[in-house]
Amino acid sequence: MRPNGRHAAGASQLSALRVWAMCLLLLSAVAMSPTTARAAPSSAAATTHVYLLRGVLNIFSLGLDTIGARLEAQGIPVTVANFVSWSSLADEAATAYRAGRLKTIILVGHSSGATALPDMIAKLNQLGVPVKLAIGLDSVFKTRLTTGAERYINIYIGDGPGEPVRAANGFRGKLDNVDVRGTGVGHITIDKNEAIQRRVIAEIDAAIMRSRAPAAPVAEPGPPRGARSAAAAAPARN
Repeated sequence: MRPNGRHAAGASQLSALRVWAMCLLLLSAVAMSPTTARAAPSSAAATTHVYLLRGVLNIFSLGLDTIGARLEAQGIPVTVANFVSWSSLADEAATAYRAGRLKTIILVGHSSGATALPDMIAKLNQLGVPVKLAIGLDSVFKTRLTTGAERYINIYIGDGPGEPVRAANGFRGKLDNVDVRGTGVGHITIDKNEAIQRRVIAEIDAAIMRSRAPAAPVAEPGPPRGARSAAAAAPARN
């Protein structure tokens, strides 16, 4: 018996529809895949590293972990560590900078982590490494900057344990002291406050945008400052 022509044509059309339906499902799955939807980080972000320094006991600055996770979601590499690691982290950053893997260094610290930022900046400067941005959240001791980041932002609670940061003679860079008293944040909560976190992340994003411009040269380690000053003061010879 010969098969009915209309039946055969209908079966063929049904098979074709099934094939098309499977193709559409596969295309939909690819379009909805998080991997394909995620934007690749910019080259400026990929060559940036943000070091976040927690305070005493490593348990009161967990808002920095949240900031770090949000930065990583943007494709920005981060390291979150206790403030006692600042010296080894500076060595690590200097090694990566000299190897060309790292171009933009950003530091954020809370409490004792904020107090350690000037020491970390000073060591990086001594190693010939620039710091693009440093943000301190309620540094608990009198903090003085002897050398500088391109920009240093100290967010502190004026009627709490925090202190404004002072610039010593010879300080290079821009220093902003931001008093957030009266906003309802406390020393333990300042790093966890949503508005503060948004401010920190916005400043970091802006610094990365600025890093696309040519960076100012950093003085290489050399003779003591007095020797350089004497040389600069000497009359020029014709």
